Amino acid sequence: MIRLIKWIALGLGRSPARLFLYPICLYFVVFSQHARRASRQYLELILGRAVGIKEVFRHYHCFAATILDRVFLLTGRDDLLHVDTHGVDVILQRVRKGEGCILLGSHLGSFELLRTLSIALIGLPINVLMYEDHARKLAEVGQSLSANLSDTVIPIGTPDTMLRVKECLDEGELVGILGDRVGNDKIVRCRFLGQSAELPAGPMLLAATLQVPVILCFGLYWGGNRYEIHTELLADRIDISRANRPQDLQRWTQRYVDRLEHYCRLAPYNWFNFYDFWATTKR
Repeated sequence: MIRLIKWIALGLGRSPARLFLYPICLYFVVFSQHARRASRQYLELILGRAVGIKEVFRHYHCFAATILDRVFLLTGRDDLLHVDTHGVDVILQRVRKGEGCILLGSHLGSFELLRTLSIALIGLPINVLMYEDHARKLAEVGQSLSANLSDTVIPIGTPDTMLRVKECLDEGELVGILGDRVGNDKIVRCRFLGQSAELPAGPMLLAATLQVPVILCFGLYWGGNRYEIHTELLADRIDISRANRPQDLQRWTQRYVDRLEHYCRLAPYNWFNFYDFWATTKR
């Protein structure tokens, strides 16, 4: 989907390209069985009712629209979008002091919006922690759009991952990480949308190790060309004691999950984790 939308966007421009989102989404709704099932599962939990193909299609379309806009963001055409910001001062105050921060995001809305506009709003790029296979795929698709994209990606799980993160933070830079998908991390079990779900422990362990502020960031898509960036402070420092490590880790992760759920309920079609998020609780 990303490659197809990229080709259409660059060839036609934003308004004509948006018309192609409908047949593209219809194709993926019909043929992506597992993602379609996951979409319905999530929507039924967030909406509190049974959903049909219309709601699933809307979910796919919202996702496709943010992918389309990602192309324009990466090619410097953010002037095509109307973006309102809320709480950005929580970042600016720390940047002005030269204090590095962890920006904790999610698969809700557009994190690319935050990455791209951070230079205009804050004057600094966001270095993003990403699993190596995801980083490679992003480079394959995105390098032709932005020559500097790979420079701000820090692969997770390499020997120098922690060193690169610390260097960025020591320089007063911003490091972004998504906290709502388990990879090879240790896990923490939390309550999300009324169900037990597994979340990665990595973001909180990283923040506790480096002792830097953690700021929550969500870029919500409201249709058309309208977006909102919401930022809020989770903690100036994450403290996880040895004596109460599991409890402290769960408490901090649950705080993040509670805020993620708040924004999911605010913009329910914006969460793009198209897989069975709660599968591990059913085995």
